[in-house]
Amino acid sequence: MSKYWSNITKDIEPYVCGEQPKNKKIIKLNTNENPYPPSPKVLQTIKNAAKDDLRLYPDPNCDALRKTIASYYNLSKEEVFIGNGSDEVLSLSFLTFFNPEETVVFSDISYSFYPVYANLYKLDYELAKLREDFSIDINDFKNARGGAVITNPNAPTGLYLSLDSIKQILEDNINKVVIVDEAYIDFGGESSVSLIKDYPNLLVIQTLSKSRSLAGMRIGFALGQKELIKGLNRIKNSFNSYTIDRISSLAAIEAIKDEEYFKECTSKVIKIRNWTINELRKIGFKIIPSKANFIFITHDTYQAEDIFIKLKDENVLVRYFNKDRISNYLRVSIGSKEEMELFIDKIKKIINKL
Repeated sequence: MSKYWSNITKDIEPYVCGEQPKNKKIIKLNTNENPYPPSPKVLQTIKNAAKDDLRLYPDPNCDALRKTIASYYNLSKEEVFIGNGSDEVLSLSFLTFFNPEETVVFSDISYSFYPVYANLYKLDYELAKLREDFSIDINDFKNARGGAVITNPNAPTGLYLSLDSIKQILEDNINKVVIVDEAYIDFGGESSVSLIKDYPNLLVIQTLSKSRSLAGMRIGFALGQKELIKGLNRIKNSFNSYTIDRISSLAAIEAIKDEEYFKECTSKVIKIRNWTINELRKIGFKIIPSKANFIFITHDTYQAEDIFIKLKDENVLVRYFNKDRISNYLRVSIGSKEEMELFIDKIKKIINKL
């Protein structure tokens, strides 16, 4: 620990992301990336964008991208905020809308970046305990003093919360901001975006990393009524006016426009997810119902950590969480059909030897 570190730097426990191996032969099912490449139109746009004007700063307002996203969701440009991945958008949102003296509520089993943001910004927070089946009890979010954060579908469980439940949480917290983190919404869930017109306290956050195959370009966005977006821009411009580079912005526009390719890829992921679930059930695994591009699995006979280690020995990476309540679960990203067939083959061999 350096003597030059601030107290915040000394005290903070940073988020730990999934392993990013250098070995290209590894089957990587640990960070919920899309198994399919970006749209060919996106790749061509990236090639065409490498021009002399890269010497110039990008548009700090991302007007062209905001217009494209607004059109896609039937919103106005003023209801769209762009950030460097949804993680940055989430971080700025915590700082924009939550006060240190008021308790923010989010689930005990959810995206583990939330407590990091809360601790970084000195926010009080309360963990709403999920039920035994990992479903949310919306009463735990009633009258949250500082606001609420809902991951929908939840991570790492994949469980989806209905729009009626989201509405109730919004109604119960009408004077506080409710953030709905929809990183995985495109794999079978219904977005809360349709509720924005009726709820000035709703902020929906999405990403192009998962369903649009652009994790390597870091593009996230928030959708909400104009006053919320104005607040986000005030905070953003106190840190970094230029959050998105020229090439990423152009690539994002093309990714959103290529609806046919988007639907084709998400449909394949959903189909492979369902196939994988069926295959795992045949060998005794229990799977939490998922509307995401991953599944959360457990087995009554075999320990998750043992399977995790054995899979890694076989060059298959999945995610293991050494945490209360979920230490006997594995989160498995949905890869290509070939990758998932290999995963099933290897996990069958592993449990036969355990």
